[in-house]
Formats: sequence, structure tokens, C-alpha cells
Amino acid sequence: MTFQPVIPFTGNAGWAFLQRTLESQETTFQKSAVLQRDTEYFRENIGSITSAADLVSDRRLLTVALGAFGLDDDLPNKAFIQKVLDEGTLARDAFANKLADSRYATLSEAFGFELQPPNTALSTFADDIIDKFETRQFEIAVGNQNESMRLALGLGRELEEISARDISEDGLWFTIMGTPPLRAVFEAALNLPSSLGSLDVDRQLDILKSKANQVFGDTSVRQFTDPEKQEDLLRRFFVGTEAANVTSTAVRGSVALSLLQTIQPQF
Repeated sequence: MTFQPVIPFTGNAGWAFLQRTLESQETTFQKSAVLQRDTEYFRENIGSITSAADLVSDRRLLTVALGAFGLDDDLPNKAFIQKVLDEGTLARDAFANKLADSRYATLSEAFGFELQPPNTALSTFADDIIDKFETRQFEIAVGNQNESMRLALGLGRELEEISARDISEDGLWFTIMGTPPLRAVFEAALNLPSSLGSLDVDRQLDILKSKANQVFGDTSVRQFTDPEKQEDLLRRFFVGTEAANVTSTAVRGSVALSLLQTIQPQF
């Protein structure tokens, strides 16, 4: 049986507990027989992969490759993933660079199939991807217990990756808008409704920057690579998700009460 992470509390209390026990829980999780079989297969075979077509034709290798970048749900989308990998990221108009979700560009850059030889030939490549895969799979397991904790675990990594990109601040905000895990964190932390996504993208940008300035005193995305600012962002995220859960529970209770009141007693 695969180890299931233990998260006894919600919100900031649960996050504090997870942080204290993270190393031991993650180590135990990585001892899973299924996880070890997948990673060992990847380690033994990825060096022979020289093209995107080779990778997508091997489901076991592709599972680890996509899982390492949080793209597990794209496993059936082989043609799409092959195009992402084939075109690489060096050209500004490469397919991956046009996608709003930055995880595809990160995946494509990591494998480097536009290079000769590709990065799969590097001696450190397998271990690097496996480390990422194991981390992401643990986060998924955490998310099965509490989705907010999963989002929090990946926040620092996601922010560091996008902040390192050579794009404008507006470009960074657009990247956040197009990356579902980051978007969820910022919407909750800034007390914005999920319906924000139905607005024109430029209007969304204005609202996000205005709220960030109002709450944090700065419109910059890169401010959140500072540990104190990131901690504040997470604290507000948990407060926002807890408040949303309370509201959702109250609404469900109100609906249930209304339904009960409409039922006529039978004698």
C-alpha cells in the first residue's frame, strides 16, 4: 500500500505541521514499490531516447516525464506533447513559448530535443527528472488529502521558475494567469473570485496588479521570491481558502434547510 501523507489540520496550522514533518513523510512516500519501479525504468531507459517521438511512444517514460512537471493529465495528449517537445524553446515563436501555461516550456527546455544530442544524453538528466517526479507525486498525494496544501508545496518552486524568465512584469502576471496552480493561490490570497477568468485578460491583469499593490504594497511578481513576502502570500492564501470553505458550507446548509422546509409532512 502506498503511504498516504498525514495532514491532521487545515489552514495555517496544517501547513505548519506539514512543514515540520515534510522530510520524513516525503522519504517514506518515495519508498513506494510502484514509484520505485517507475523511476528505475526511467533511469535505465531514458538515455536511449533521442527524439520527442521516441519519448511519447513509451508510455512509462512519458508518465515520469510529464509527472515531473505537473502535467500528468496530458498523458493521453501525445500529439500535443510531441509538438511541444519537437519545437523546443530556443525560437521565440516555438509552440511551447506561445502557451499560457509555462510548464510546457519548462518541460520542453528540460528535454532539449532541439539540441544535438538532446539533454537526455546527459549523465545527470535521469536523476534530475526523477527528483522532480518524486516531488510532484508526493504533492499529488498531499493534494488527495488537502488540495490547498498541494498548491502551497509547489508555490515556491513555481514562483522561482517563472521569475527567472526574461520577460516583463506584465508577462509574469500573464504567466500566473495561465498557470492553474499559481492562479488558484493568487486568487484566494487576494480574495478574488474564480469568475475573474471570464473577464478580458487585460482587465484581469489590471485587477491582479491593483489588488497586489493594495495588499502587499507592490505590483511586482518577483517580490514573492522574498521568503517573507512568500510567507505572507501563503498565510493569506490559507485564510482565503478557509473563508471560501466556510462560505461554501454555509450555502450548502442553507440550500438543505430550504429543501427540508419545502417538504410537506405526511400523516
